[in-house]
Amino acid sequence: MQDAAYCNSKKTDGFCEEMCGRLKKGSRAAISISRVRCALRDFDMKALLLLFICIPTIVFVIYVHGQKITYFMRPLWESPPKPFNIIPHYYNPNVSMETLCSLHGWTIRESPRRVFDAVLFSNELDMLEIRWRELSPYVSEFVLLESNSTFTGLVKPLYFSNDRARFDFVESRLTYGTVGGRFVKGENPFVEESYQRVALDQLIKIAGITEDDLLIMSDVDEIPSGHTIDLLRWCNGVPDRLHLQLKNYLYSFQFHLDDKSWRASVHLYQSGKTRYAHYRQTDVLLADSGWHCSFCFRYISDFVFKMKAYSHVDRIRFPYYLNRHRIQDVICKGADLFDMLPEEYTFQEIIAKMGPIPSTFSAVHLPAFLLENRERYKYLLPGNCRRESG
Repeated sequence: MQDAAYCNSKKTDGFCEEMCGRLKKGSRAAISISRVRCALRDFDMKALLLLFICIPTIVFVIYVHGQKITYFMRPLWESPPKPFNIIPHYYNPNVSMETLCSLHGWTIRESPRRVFDAVLFSNELDMLEIRWRELSPYVSEFVLLESNSTFTGLVKPLYFSNDRARFDFVESRLTYGTVGGRFVKGENPFVEESYQRVALDQLIKIAGITEDDLLIMSDVDEIPSGHTIDLLRWCNGVPDRLHLQLKNYLYSFQFHLDDKSWRASVHLYQSGKTRYAHYRQTDVLLADSGWHCSFCFRYISDFVFKMKAYSHVDRIRFPYYLNRHRIQDVICKGADLFDMLPEEYTFQEIIAKMGPIPSTFSAVHLPAFLLENRERYKYLLPGNCRRESG
């Protein structure tokens, strides 16, 4: 009766008149469906498709791939940084130090400068040993600061303190300090990182650094080559501050990303002026000065720890990024742990670097201690992407 009343009361057009004629002969289900069709007759079907299909699809794509879209469009909203003034780097083990200094436009000193190597330490025990073994012949004092907090405010063990005996080869030249974390919830991780770097600046002074000493500022995995530091400690005329161009590796020395790592720096210490920092401090860059091996861990658990602990924790957009099987697969492919596009400033460079990093099977000019202990550090050499679970 209601359906008949609907048809009788409705000011029907030709379409609805036809429908109502059929309704009188049809089932109740057919009547209901026809009523919906009649009610929607005035709607534009293209508009409905846009509303219920296209817009939700676009929202979903932006949610899943928004970061990629942002990085790909980066050249439109961010200009590239000012180019470095690159100093050519000359080295051969058979060339005298006097000649090497001269090739760089410098003069040789009567005696070498003292060298201080200062780092913030998280959990990279293997990389720290490779670094210190490489630099040990040239460094006068090693300075290491450790915290019980990650940059993201997670509680962590004092890994170095618990394994300090492993580094007894530098014990007589080591200034070690700890700093308690502040554990401020919701704080930008870069605030905690800055707090720890200021504390390291104080520890360097405690270590006894003086005017004209050479100070290395870099993360543990940013390793200057020994011959680079030897050159800088023996030569007069070296710039007061210069950055070191390092070969950029990811996961191991099998995946050579590029030669654009520049954050490591060396300073001729000036009391009251030199401050420990990890950003660009000069336009001068010394070419081919070492290695940066990022996320170069033995255990999958260490990958998970760093992903949650370092300042770019916001890159973990989905929980499955921390899945151990996924991480292992990403390592062997040379893909990106956070499924990001390359951080570049031109479309040409972004497109050229998209996809997995090509493997290199050259182990020439790597840290000597790594090659001398190749079985122990096999996971860092080309052809050995499988990791232990930890």
